[in-house]
Amino acid sequence: MENTKNAEHTISLSKVLAETYTLYLKTQNYHWNVRGPMFQTLHTMFEAQYTEMALSIDEIAERIRSLGVRAPGSYSEFANLSEVKEDTSWPKAMDMVKNLLGSHQQVSKTIKKSLMISEEGGDQPTADLLTARLQSHEKTIWMLKALSEES
Repeated sequence: MENTKNAEHTISLSKVLAETYTLYLKTQNYHWNVRGPMFQTLHTMFEAQYTEMALSIDEIAERIRSLGVRAPGSYSEFANLSEVKEDTSWPKAMDMVKNLLGSHQQVSKTIKKSLMISEEGGDQPTADLLTARLQSHEKTIWMLKALSEES
């Protein structure tokens, strides 16, 4: 039973990693390809977002490793684990904002599930990491909603 809980725990954390990495790539893609009247604002905002996520990706992967499990690290593994999907289109600026909003909401949902598993398993260091990640995504959700006037 204990091994089942540990497996569930590390799988949920791997999903957080996969979704965060996929969202990181999507945000960087939008940073490079945004256009239109809000170019400067969005270009700068997207850069700040993907830079913050880049640091968190390493923390999440290192936490997985500290639990004694191999961290997923390939595009195919991330694609299989992630509910956040890449965007190969070239959407308009405000569609980028809406797409990122939905992706941050998905990552937040996944983090909440993983946080619950971590807390139930008494893994306080992982719970602390996930709480910080959740705060970051919730703040970004608020900002994206405010920008898209969707409150």
